[in-house]
Amino acid sequence: MSPRRVIDLLHKEVRGLHEAAYLLAFFTFGSQLFALVRDRMLAHSFGTGETLDVFYAAFRIPDTMYAFLASMVSLFVLIPFLEAAGKEGLPALKAFLSDMFSFFSFALIGVGGIAWLFAPQLVELLYSGFSPTMQADLVPMIRILLLQPLLLGISNLFAAYVQIRGRFLLYAIAPILYNIGIIIGILFLQPLFGTNGLAWGVVLGAVLHLGVQTPFMVTNNMLPRLTMPNWRRVYEVVRISIPRTITLTAQQVVVLVMIALASRYVAGSVSAFSFAWNLQSVPLAIIGVSYSVAAFPKLSRLFGNGETEEYKNLILVATRQILFWAIPAVVFIVVLRAQIVRVVLGSGAFDWDATKMTAAILALLALSLVAQGVTVLLVRACYAAGKTKIPLMITAVSSILTIVLAVVSLHLTSRGMVDLTWLADIMRVSGVLSTEVLLIAISYSIGSMVTAALLFIHFERASPPFSRGLFSTFWQSIVSALVAGFATYLALNLITKFVQLDTLFGIGVQGLLAGIVGVCVWTVVLVSLGNKDIVVAWTALQKKLTKTRIEEVRGSIEGV
Repeated sequence: MSPRRVIDLLHKEVRGLHEAAYLLAFFTFGSQLFALVRDRMLAHSFGTGETLDVFYAAFRIPDTMYAFLASMVSLFVLIPFLEAAGKEGLPALKAFLSDMFSFFSFALIGVGGIAWLFAPQLVELLYSGFSPTMQADLVPMIRILLLQPLLLGISNLFAAYVQIRGRFLLYAIAPILYNIGIIIGILFLQPLFGTNGLAWGVVLGAVLHLGVQTPFMVTNNMLPRLTMPNWRRVYEVVRISIPRTITLTAQQVVVLVMIALASRYVAGSVSAFSFAWNLQSVPLAIIGVSYSVAAFPKLSRLFGNGETEEYKNLILVATRQILFWAIPAVVFIVVLRAQIVRVVLGSGAFDWDATKMTAAILALLALSLVAQGVTVLLVRACYAAGKTKIPLMITAVSSILTIVLAVVSLHLTSRGMVDLTWLADIMRVSGVLSTEVLLIAISYSIGSMVTAALLFIHFERASPPFSRGLFSTFWQSIVSALVAGFATYLALNLITKFVQLDTLFGIGVQGLLAGIVGVCVWTVVLVSLGNKDIVVAWTALQKKLTKTRIEEVRGSIEGV
């Protein structure tokens, strides 16, 4: 395929919710595969120990700063403004992009400079459980990673324009390049610069993330300029985005606190929690984020045009699809957790104890996968309608609850007032992992469920038939997932008699065959229940595959 053909493909417009969602899901899956390769390489080289504890802890401060500032120029805030500016003409649209680009750059450089200066104090405050050597290693790594929010923030600003032009493929490929940059850091930069090379790989990934979207901005003469921003325009965006900014910052603060609490316990707790977090993020990104990203521009447009019934119906359709995919995902992850972790991460320094640690945390985090997926969609539905205060209040309540649950439960356990050895026995981590780390994962899942429940109550009150449209999907998904999970569990135990579980190949075959059995049973149960969502999914997939074949034939004819 010629370079021109590749560029045309990347810049191709995509229309339709399901088509865009499945395209995003496909490339999100590809991105997550690269992320899993990245994690496997890290696990192979370092295992769950001090080196990766430092690496993952270093991410949290830049990520929190990114959530605080980059959320002001994120596509979910900017798309309604860009739609409005576009109606005034291209000069107005470009002027708006330049205003936001300049404001974000100035703000992040200022805040980043402060964080760079006080990095030692922040490390001492947040990660007091780390040894002095680990704290010393954290400081330069954090300072390097402070470049990441600036690059990704600008990239997300470009992504807002890319999305309103329907170039979802261009948007979807950027995260893949981001992970490729990190992999390059692991392979080539870490041997040259030590652990700081890992941080430079992250920066390289952010450069690639930005670089792939820049040509489209240049081609369309939309590359913003660094200028003195129009403060009135900036104020309007900031005023609208402040609730969302606080919402995202609160979510990042929760994760930061979870990591900080984990750093107080056995070495490897931070990296085990982070590995599990990354693994549960794969289905969340593929299911929840894909549908939310695909639906948001249309939700914003429908609400802006006063088409409230179509707006509500689109939310309902997307929610049903998230429930349809996320519920079985939870069951399969819980049943196959050890096989998933061992196949993805199990090599080199990542031993069996590390596998059990990570698998237990993964299962507990995955319990809230449905809640997290629904939350991602409903929050964006609120933003599309300009209701930014509702997610703020709900997130504030659930974030405080999550932190209080974690701190109180850890305090009670440390005082011997609560014995949770039964939990360690159930999760099969007795003698391997401090029960405290499991409590951190449970606290996060409970907080996520509370968030989803409160958002659901809001939409139920705003649109009373809302839950009625989800009932059939919900109960059919629950029944089919539980039956499939039981079949998967039986298959695991049966296959154990025929494979060697002390090898990667053996445990991989066990998990794969059991998973295939589970998926087949899940499909049969859904069809027997007359589920409509599986028909929608299959129809959308067929449409996408058929269209792809037509495009390939057309491209071949044009090439002749």
